[in-house]
Amino acid sequence: MTALTQEEVATHTRTVVQGLEALRNEHNSILSGISSTLSSAHHPPDSNVIAEKAGILQRSLDQIELGLSEAQIMLALASHLQTVEAEKQKLRAQVRRLCQENAWLRDELASTQQKLQASEQHVAQLEEDKKHLEFMSTIKKYDADVQDSESSMEEKKDKSDDPVVDLFPDDDADDRAGLKRSGDFGSQASLAAMSPTPPSQFAQQVNAGYEIPARLRTLHNLVIQYASQGRYEVAVPLCKQALEDLEKTSGHDHPDVATMLNILALVYRDQNKYKEAANLLNDALAIREKTLGENHPAVAATLNNLAVLYGKRGKYKEAEPLCKRALEIREKVLGRDHPDVAKQLNNLALLCQNQGKYEEVERYYQRALEIYETKLGPDDPNVAKTKNNLASAYLKQGKYKEAEILYKQVLTRAHEREFGAIDGDNKPIWQVAEEREENKNKVKDSAPYGEYGGWHKAAKVDSPTVTTTLKNLGALYRRQGKYEAAETLEDCAIRSRKEPPNFPSPMGSTSSQRSQDDPRHTGIKKIFHAFGFQS
Repeated sequence: MTALTQEEVATHTRTVVQGLEALRNEHNSILSGISSTLSSAHHPPDSNVIAEKAGILQRSLDQIELGLSEAQIMLALASHLQTVEAEKQKLRAQVRRLCQENAWLRDELASTQQKLQASEQHVAQLEEDKKHLEFMSTIKKYDADVQDSESSMEEKKDKSDDPVVDLFPDDDADDRAGLKRSGDFGSQASLAAMSPTPPSQFAQQVNAGYEIPARLRTLHNLVIQYASQGRYEVAVPLCKQALEDLEKTSGHDHPDVATMLNILALVYRDQNKYKEAANLLNDALAIREKTLGENHPAVAATLNNLAVLYGKRGKYKEAEPLCKRALEIREKVLGRDHPDVAKQLNNLALLCQNQGKYEEVERYYQRALEIYETKLGPDDPNVAKTKNNLASAYLKQGKYKEAEILYKQVLTRAHEREFGAIDGDNKPIWQVAEEREENKNKVKDSAPYGEYGGWHKAAKVDSPTVTTTLKNLGALYRRQGKYEAAETLEDCAIRSRKEPPNFPSPMGSTSSQRSQDDPRHTGIKKIFHAFGFQS
């Protein structure tokens, strides 16, 4: 006999119940007829036989009732078993979900433990560096102004070792955010993770290659304004609501949805929520590739933002192919010698630098430098920034001579732009510094800075790039034991930071040049974001 399933047993039981109920009704009918026969005749001749039949029928009826009761119990048991099975399936689903959550939590715990270990190692290294700096400060005497400023500068020195700081620099965003710059051999680095992204930079990262429609422009600007002020508690819900409305009206696969996903991702990035930002950027990338095509500038913008995100998490190998693909798209759409291609080359060079691929780093920087000089001219701020970054790459390889040449080129060009052609009476600051180094034993008190043409003012008028170059070359002199020359440049850099900007324009600056240096000028937007998170 084959085994029956639970459902088949229940079905057969119901069939049996129906048969037993019919048999019970028949027995009741027969028993009722016998009872009426016995009651109609007082002493029929066969009354004993009839009574015996009635007894047999009654016993049979009792057995039928017992069978019906057992059948009802079996049906109730079958129903209970079905309920138990459903509950068991529900519990199994909960167990699977809990196992998945447990695996995810274990991964998160392992990642957090790795970050904690790396942080502890970094803290230990910082403590060692601090002890070394304290020792150096005990054997050197500086005047009070230089000592106070230089100590804060050297505390920031260690941040140049942070790969996140070296990624995707932006001088002018650094100044607008009120942040200090890395002091020792630093590339032009932005600490975007430590402060909200400026509004114009935020917009450039989101909108490159795709025009925001009129119906979204007001909301888009409002979200960017809140995010740039650090008011994420307002920006995030506003962005999510706009995203929900867009998906209802336009569907998920629409360029406007991708744009809003980019905005929300950048807001999350500023909050250091890198995992959520990466998910949103991947979604936006898929939508833009599907709706705009794989070689659209907006696709390159999303690829670059995703590469930046991976770079901030230290995933340089994952970020590099994304950055290279963005470079290929921009070369194909804009041409190989477009300034935006140079921006992408700078980003790619920084990624390679954090992986120790210095040959590629030098090649990318040199090509970017050639584009900037050819297309924007030798006085464009991007030229000085790229030279500074290339010099930093040389320094990390121990190529001090090559780095020194680039730093001097930046300072010489800035001097010529501010004070005219160089001659015996009009020397750049680095020549002055080297002369002071040569004459330090001959003259006790060096000449005051007023006799050097107010170079600390010129440094500030030019750009923060010059200030960074002064610090970097000063640190290089200090490493070479040229302490007098180093102090000359460092003091110049410190004065450029301390003095207020409301002084007369230096001679040699035309009104058009001053207008272009004004950050409110529309043309300066390209320069402000030349080394930020390129879109």
